[in-house]
Amino acid sequence: MNVTLSSLPENYRAVIIGASGGIGAAFVRHLSGDARCGEIHALSRSGAAPDGVKIHPGRIDLENPDSIEAALEPIRSAGPVHLVIVASGILHDEGLAPEKTWRHLDAGSMAKVLAVNTTGPALVAGALLDALPREGKAVFAALSARVGSISDNRLGGWHAYRASKAALNQIIRTCSVELARKRRDALIVGLHPGTVETALSEPFRGNVPEGKLFMPDYSARCLLEVIEALTPAASGRCYDWQGEEIAP
Repeated sequence: MNVTLSSLPENYRAVIIGASGGIGAAFVRHLSGDARCGEIHALSRSGAAPDGVKIHPGRIDLENPDSIEAALEPIRSAGPVHLVIVASGILHDEGLAPEKTWRHLDAGSMAKVLAVNTTGPALVAGALLDALPREGKAVFAALSARVGSISDNRLGGWHAYRASKAALNQIIRTCSVELARKRRDALIVGLHPGTVETALSEPFRGNVPEGKLFMPDYSARCLLEVIEALTPAASGRCYDWQGEEIAP
């Protein structure tokens, strides 16, 4: 079942970063089924995206500032953007794994995690927040994580990933202050999708409680329902798939 974003204007323009990933592709599928959505710019490193008449695939590399600007400048120049979702993220990769102890901290691994999870989304915000309309609801959302909460960190470990999401939450909060002055009807938020059956979570699913491992389509639909319900008063905060605020 698709979600209708009736709080956004008719023929709204959407940009999904990370459109080839599990959750990103699910966002694209849901939005392509929303009759109110006019066009979807589905960007990813590979350029792959679900098929659809509304969908405009493109390439973007969040580790390359020139790539970010090259991908987003034509979108920005074509008119207002009403919905931006940054669905990219990295937890592990070849030669990169979440730290279990401070002895595992590595400068190269930390730099890569921060580039994808923090700096990249920040540069996307810098490129597209000015493209949000001056009046009417518009939303910039970036996938964050509950483990980015400093006050909720009781287990330790995953130093780089936790730090990258905590830093992302601070970027969101800081941008929200300026956004409130320039686009009073718009909001910027972090969204926690839960544990989703994607490549990111694959090595860590063993400890997930029964019923708490979500399919991408379910998680994306829940988050779009959260986006639909949020008002500008929510700007600068982080919410989970149930619409509950996550403590900083």
